Amino acid sequence: MSYVVVRDFHRTEATVIDGLAALGVSTVHEADQRRGALDPRIRPIQSGARIAGSAVTVSCHPGDNLMVHAAVETCRTGDILVVATTSPSTDGMIGELLATSLRAHGVVGIVTAAGIRDVAELRAMDFPVWARAVSPQGTVKASPGSVNVPLVCGGQLVHPGDAIVADDDGVVVVPHGRSAEVLDAARARAANEDAKRAKLAAGELGVDMYGLRALLKELGVTYVDGSA
Repeated sequence: MSYVVVRDFHRTEATVIDGLAALGVSTVHEADQRRGALDPRIRPIQSGARIAGSAVTVSCHPGDNLMVHAAVETCRTGDILVVATTSPSTDGMIGELLATSLRAHGVVGIVTAAGIRDVAELRAMDFPVWARAVSPQGTVKASPGSVNVPLVCGGQLVHPGDAIVADDDGVVVVPHGRSAEVLDAARARAANEDAKRAKLAAGELGVDMYGLRALLKELGVTYVDGSA
């Protein structure tokens, strides 16, 4: 088996990244036909962070963060590091020191299907992380892997350069090739939701706004006065 570190690749356009970040995970996920959501067990270690960036992908041996160190020099400003292991692992793959190095090279956050450590320090650094586990279990630096190759993280295929959006709702990946299209759809969805929000705030009922009364009747739901 061969292992590689791919130094360069096509990233998602910065204007698209900025637009996706402004809209957030849930809107982007819905706009992309409900595709791309990572396993909900990959959760933020902080509250209130919303980021987007191009994926730098790292495939590691479980309990070994050698390839994370190898990935740092391939990172550019605005990237998000996406780390997966070749079999399930909850070991703390990344801590404060690696995060310091990643930030120095422009990385805006980390998404990992494995574990994270040094949570208090990472929060103090205001460095956003989404991880499957928090664990003090350390790692070694001994096994080969690959950087910037396609991998599966949280049940989703991620290619280097794909758009990653992450916030309190979780993480979603948007393939590089359709990211601009998804941004347009997400903006249209947000505008539609603004209109609905105004109607709901004015007191209109969802069953009327969405035309659900006919469906309720079809399903056999009846209205009665008083207790059923």
